[in-house]
Amino acid sequence: MTIYIKEIILHRLRMTLNEPFSTSFGTMQEKEFFVIEMIDQDGHQGFGESVAFTSPWYTEETVKTVEHMMEDFLIPMLFEAPIEHPDEVSRRFSSIKRNTMAKAALEGAVWDLHAKRNNQTLAESLGGTKTQIDVGVSIGIQPTVKDLLTTIEKYATEGYKRIKMKIKPGWDIDVIKAVRTQFPHIPLMADANSAYSLQDIEHLKKLDEFDLMMIEQPLGQDDIIEHAKLQQHLQTPICLDESIYSLNDAKMAIELGSCKVINVKVGRVGGLTESKNINDYCKLHNIPVWCGGMLDAGIGRAHNIAITTLDQFVLPGDTSASNRYWKKDIIEPEVTMDNGVINVLNKPGIGYDINWGALEEYRVEKKIYKSIF
Repeated sequence: MTIYIKEIILHRLRMTLNEPFSTSFGTMQEKEFFVIEMIDQDGHQGFGESVAFTSPWYTEETVKTVEHMMEDFLIPMLFEAPIEHPDEVSRRFSSIKRNTMAKAALEGAVWDLHAKRNNQTLAESLGGTKTQIDVGVSIGIQPTVKDLLTTIEKYATEGYKRIKMKIKPGWDIDVIKAVRTQFPHIPLMADANSAYSLQDIEHLKKLDEFDLMMIEQPLGQDDIIEHAKLQQHLQTPICLDESIYSLNDAKMAIELGSCKVINVKVGRVGGLTESKNINDYCKLHNIPVWCGGMLDAGIGRAHNIAITTLDQFVLPGDTSASNRYWKKDIIEPEVTMDNGVINVLNKPGIGYDINWGALEEYRVEKKIYKSIF
């Protein structure tokens, strides 16, 4: 069903996390982002969410660059012509280099509109078949090892099916050993966020004794060849995150043997269409995939749930429940987790309603763009 986009509204929100979240890059206490509200010719509303942070520590994109790209380039492109299918959006944006998070935010709203117009769930529109998804939890660097063990105990008791702990030089081998001593059988992985180099091979080889599911992005974002060299020395599977911006990146990493697992973040790879493409390619090459999180609010979380229903997303992702990060989310009902499982709601589109009271409480700016057609 043809979509004529008549209006796009950017809601800039600022939300405070329940607790500070620390990685090798630093500590975050609040998240600023955009909710994209897209209205078609029949009054249907589609929603997307941007994931870039205020500083370019994860990728080069920031809240300000996302706003600039959407306002000055991408939104005008969407107004140029009607859309027959959301897969067209990434092709329409192809003349714009990178800026994947800005593209994904708008493309996500188109996918939501498309699903609603066809009376399908977003998961169904994407080709997903699961009615439930398994989820894990990501734990930031804690003040002390005791704090980390207490936090892991809390989330393990709640039933999360995988624990991801952040590591960095000086907070790695001894800390993981303490975790393994107290939790010898818990599904555990470590996320380095590019904190190491090839000079650390002998140090990283020590991870092999802890039976980790994987180590995520130990080396730099551009170090796909170096990751291939490192994987040759490690029994622990390497999972690539920041290195994978596209299907082509995934192909290169798999061809070179740079990883045995891939983390797909919808914003990082440029949208749901490219996420689908990576899912399909990884299925052909027997590479497990899982969905990473970006401290998403409810709309982004709903998109992550939908993509995780695809068949090669076989490992628990970072989706988590809304209350993991937020006292009050911007969707109704909030995302809930029961014994490590999130149910996929059987309702058109993202499956959740917008909590407009909460959205307006968190909103710091609103901009409206109208099509001339």
